Amino acid sequence: MGDYIVVLEAPIIVREVESADDAINVAVSKVAKALNKEKLDFVRVEIGYSQCPVCGSPFESAFVIGNVGLVGIYLTLKVFNAQSLEHAERIAKAVVGKALKKVPLKVFEIKEFHDGKEEGIELNNHKNGF
Repeated sequence: MGDYIVVLEAPIIVREVESADDAINVAVSKVAKALNKEKLDFVRVEIGYSQCPVCGSPFESAFVIGNVGLVGIYLTLKVFNAQSLEHAERIAKAVVGKALKKVPLKVFEIKEFHDGKEEGIELNNHKNGF
């Protein structure tokens, strides 16, 4: 049995927004409200980052077209007493999926930790440490 920190990524669609900053604010609020409704206030909500295909520098994953925004959100939570990485992933998706129904969740990163120290990093689709 192991303890893991699981980071999930989720695409959040928001409507009636004017800018990327507006989309980010609405998306974070929408996700936080859904998580709090299910008493999941232990899940940390952060803005996702994308990599510029030209220069390689990171930028916030928020895009707005025609007053509709798509925002990439990272959701981080600790999973205790999981039997494996895959088990930790399933637990995290089940817990967060309760609140964010119909939102596809994908594992961004999983770290095993012992006594508060992170070890054995497993990364999925995560190349630049963002």
